[in-house]
Amino acid sequence: MEGGNPDSIEPATPLLNGGLRNNEHNSYINGNDGLIPQLFTSVPTLNEAASYLAETTSYFSRCFTDYSVEPDYSVVSEQELTTFPSEHTREYLDTRSSSGRYSTFSESSDTATATSVPDGIRRSPGDSSQNSGAIVVADHSHQNGISLFQGLIARARRTVRGSADDIGWIERAPGMPPVEDGTDRFMEIIDEIRHGVHRLPNSVIYLLVPGMAGLFSNHGPLYFVNTKISLSKMGLACHIAKIHSEASVEKNAREIKEYIEEIYWGSQKRVLLLGHSKGGVDAAAALSMYWSDLKDKVAGLVLAQSPYGGSPIASDILREGQLGDYVNLRKLMEILICKVIKGDMQALEDLTYERRKEFLRKHRLPPELPVVSFITEAGISPAVLATLSRVAHAEVPIVVPLTAGQPAKVPVVIPLGAAMAACAQLLQIRYGEKSDGLVTCRDAQVPGSIVVRPKRKLDHAWMVYSALDDDPTEANASQVCEALLFLLVEAGLRKRHERAMKDE
Repeated sequence: MEGGNPDSIEPATPLLNGGLRNNEHNSYINGNDGLIPQLFTSVPTLNEAASYLAETTSYFSRCFTDYSVEPDYSVVSEQELTTFPSEHTREYLDTRSSSGRYSTFSESSDTATATSVPDGIRRSPGDSSQNSGAIVVADHSHQNGISLFQGLIARARRTVRGSADDIGWIERAPGMPPVEDGTDRFMEIIDEIRHGVHRLPNSVIYLLVPGMAGLFSNHGPLYFVNTKISLSKMGLACHIAKIHSEASVEKNAREIKEYIEEIYWGSQKRVLLLGHSKGGVDAAAALSMYWSDLKDKVAGLVLAQSPYGGSPIASDILREGQLGDYVNLRKLMEILICKVIKGDMQALEDLTYERRKEFLRKHRLPPELPVVSFITEAGISPAVLATLSRVAHAEVPIVVPLTAGQPAKVPVVIPLGAAMAACAQLLQIRYGEKSDGLVTCRDAQVPGSIVVRPKRKLDHAWMVYSALDDDPTEANASQVCEALLFLLVEAGLRKRHERAMKDE
């Protein structure tokens, strides 16, 4: 700003005259080239605001160094306004400089800053205490602002990072046994079944354990029903575990143990288990926690699309210290699970990576137990968005002729395929991981198991709720379950043979 013209600053003169000596007034007007910076330094509140702004900008630069831009400093008549963080400020000293100006010094542990003050401004004896009070108040505000900003940055980083470091952790964990690929043999069994060859033995009882297939396992009456009907037509004893799959893993593990013992004592036959989604986790927990009681009663376990290592969706929803805390996302999920579907919040927490790591450190599946892992990948093509899944049926007696004797059954359908495709697309974009829509492929792989990875695109809900437009040339869900169970029977026979050879 150019000085030398008294008229240009006439409105400001009354404000300054009270604090200027008569013989210095003209000197100040003639040296008015730094009016704006001097006003900043003459008012402590403005000085603190400028200091806070400078430090905030500096912190942004340190957080995002890849996007930093060289600052463009402008000098007004060769005078700079320099500010430093106020939390280190100890005192302000007024002193007369050799050039006839007053300087304000801020002493800190690292640096001292001299900021020019207009010549002739006089401070009253009470100014020092008032400024000190202003500095303390501004310092507290400054620290609170920086703390809030740092917390926001930390939450943003934690939210963006999500489960990137946890997905597939079970593959990297030391001491985990290797897996065996059984996909080719599975496809051979499927081909035999589709040609009418059924070889499941009736010397065992088949127990199907439902899971949290999108949090609707207990609200879909067709869950596993077709599979049970198919096995029953072959003369096989098959049961569906009546557990509340939205309950905690340990609670369901106890109930499954009781199911197995009841079935065994009533039939004197061992049990083959097939658990889908969280049902596989619940069944595995029952066998690992109570193996000493069940080892003579269980013949094997199939985990179909089960988050054995954990779920990124559960972890991302419930992880603390994220931006979602501002909208109380956890409380919203608690209302959904506990109030709407009458479940237990513990069920979702048990599927987080943190809980799964803790559980598997204490309880691992016994090495002698035959285990099969069924892992699929959901399709994400535009055609999948039009897929409708039949989850129930409604009886409509009005449209039925009187001679029919039975009401008509109209399928109840919802676009589960579209929902699974959207979730799979999200996991693919965010983490670069393939999934069935809810469970990533790497988290569904059980250490030491026979792993089946079909090339066919199957989402998480397909296993229990068939689509209306299923391809008749492909195996349906009942046939897939039958093939998985027979693969498990073969694995059990092979393990027993290996143990017998080892004993000899």
